[in-house]
Amino acid sequence: MKIVAIQSSPRGKNSNTLKLLDAALEGVTAAGGETELVDVTKLNIKYCKACDVCHKIGVCPIKDDYNAVLEKLLDADGIIWSSPNYMANVTAQLKTLFDRSPHVAHEQLFDEKYGFSLTTAGSSDVNFVLDIMNAFMRICGGNIIGGVGCAMVQGPSAMEAAIGRSYEMGRDLVEAIREKRKYPEQEAVHKAWREGFRNVIIANKEQWPHNVDHWISKGWL
Repeated sequence: MKIVAIQSSPRGKNSNTLKLLDAALEGVTAAGGETELVDVTKLNIKYCKACDVCHKIGVCPIKDDYNAVLEKLLDADGIIWSSPNYMANVTAQLKTLFDRSPHVAHEQLFDEKYGFSLTTAGSSDVNFVLDIMNAFMRICGGNIIGGVGCAMVQGPSAMEAAIGRSYEMGRDLVEAIREKRKYPEQEAVHKAWREGFRNVIIANKEQWPHNVDHWISKGWL
C-alpha cells in the first residue's frame, strides 16, 4: 500500500506544517503502509496555460515536473495534502499544482483513492485551508477521511495535540484503504458531480476525445 504526501511549505524543515506531516507519515508506517514525501516547493511546476491539450490527449504538454508528480499520485492508494495558511489559502506552490490538474477532475482520476489534509495557521483560521485541499481531492473523485489543523495562536500544547491527531489519522488512512471504507455522503457528491458533468463531456466530445474515451471506459457514458 503506497501513500504519497505532498509538502508545500517554502519553510522546509522549519515548517510547522511539516511536523504534522511527519507525524502522519509515522502513523502510516506504523499501520504497515509505504510512504513517499514529495516537496513541491523544490520542483519546477509552471503555471497552467489553459491550452486544453490535457483534455485532448490526457497529458499536460508543459515540460516540467508536473507530470512526474501526477504519476506518483495516480500510482498511490492514498494521498496526504499539506499546506500552511498563506493569506487564507494554500501556498502558491500547491495552488499551482491544483491549477495544472483540470483533467484529473474531469476524468475523476482519484476515484477509489483516499486522503486527508493538514494545515497550520498563525490565527485560528484553519478549516478554510483544510476545506480547499479536501475539496480538490473530492472533485477529483477521491474519498476524504478528515483533516487536522493547528492554530499556533493557541500555544505549544495545541501543536502537541495536532501532532498526535496527525499520527492517528495516518494510521486511519491505511485502515480506510484496507477496508475500502464507504462514505455515502461523499459518494452522493461524486455521483451528482458526474451526472452534472456528463453533459459537459458530451458537449465537448469533439474537443476532448481523451475525456470521452475515459468516461466510456469507466461506464459513466
